[in-house]
Amino acid sequence: MLSPIVLASNNAGKLREFAALFAAHRIQILPQSAFNTPECAEPYGTFVENALAKARHASQHSGLPALADDSGICINALGGAPGVHSARYAGEPKSDAANNAKASAELAPHADKSCYYVCVLVLVRHPNDPQPIIAEGIWRGQWQPESAGEHGFGYDPHFYLPEHGCTAAQLAPEIKNQISHRAQALQILLDKIRAA
Repeated sequence: MLSPIVLASNNAGKLREFAALFAAHRIQILPQSAFNTPECAEPYGTFVENALAKARHASQHSGLPALADDSGICINALGGAPGVHSARYAGEPKSDAANNAKASAELAPHADKSCYYVCVLVLVRHPNDPQPIIAEGIWRGQWQPESAGEHGFGYDPHFYLPEHGCTAAQLAPEIKNQISHRAQALQILLDKIRAA
C-alpha cells in the first residue's frame, strides 16, 4: 500500500475523518498544508473533475501520492444543488451556517426533502498518473429544516437519516465513519488499491 499519502484538503473535519478511516489500514495521511500547498482551483462542474485536479495539484507540490475528495450534498428538489458548490453555496466567506440557512430557505416550498451526500475520491500515485484510482460513495437522507447534533460538519446537522432516527451530526463519529459517503467511497478505493 502507498504510505504516506497527502490529503488534498485544508478542511480540518475532512482531515480528522480520513486520518481515522486510513489509520485502520495503517496508512498515514498527511495534510497538504505540511507541504505549503496552496488551495487548488475547483472550476469544474463535476465532483470527479475537481477531485482529479486537486489530487494532481497536491501530488505536484508534495512529491508524494495524493488523495483528493470532492464531496457535497445534492438536494433533489433543487436540481442537485448545491452539488459541487456545497462549500460556498451562500458565497464568501465560507460558512456552514449560511450554507445551511440558504438550503433550508430554498427547499422550504418543496414537499420533496430527499437529498444525498456524494463523495468522489481520486488517488494519484504521482502528478501525471495516467490511471488515477477513482471511487464514489453516495449516502441518502432527508433534509431536516431544524439543525440537530454536535458532531460532524457542513450540512450534517440537517442531514436526517430515517433508519437511524437522527441527523448525521447526532451520530457517534465511529458510526458515521462506517456508513458515510466517505466511508463507502474509501472502502471502494481500498478494494481497488488492493486489486491493482
